[in-house]
Amino acid sequence: MSDSTPPNSSPYAPIQPMSPSDEKLWSTLIHIGGIFFAFIPALVGYLVFKDRGPFVRAHTRTALNFQITMYIGFFLGGILSIAGIGVLIILAIGVIIVIFSIIAAIAANNGQAYSYPLTFAFIK
Repeated sequence: MSDSTPPNSSPYAPIQPMSPSDEKLWSTLIHIGGIFFAFIPALVGYLVFKDRGPFVRAHTRTALNFQITMYIGFFLGGILSIAGIGVLIILAIGVIIVIFSIIAAIAANNGQAYSYPLTFAFIK
């Protein structure tokens, strides 16, 4: 019988950082994905890519905070639709999501940091 212990090695491969071009690509796609699929691309992107690079981490975090804030607005607009003003709030939020997501995607594609206006920081 041998008393040797196996070396300390993780069964998982270490997380490889992304190249700057990959970080820009994924950040851009996550911002654009928010227009079509709500908060899902930002949430999945944050969970998958947050440890792969600081640029993609910052963009996925801001996109997720923005989408959460906007969907709180949708919820409040739905409640206020009883009073009639909620429909206008929902339409305005839809336009805001499209415009600011496109601006954020352009900034991400250019390698610039972007911070959405009208956003609460739920994820820090």
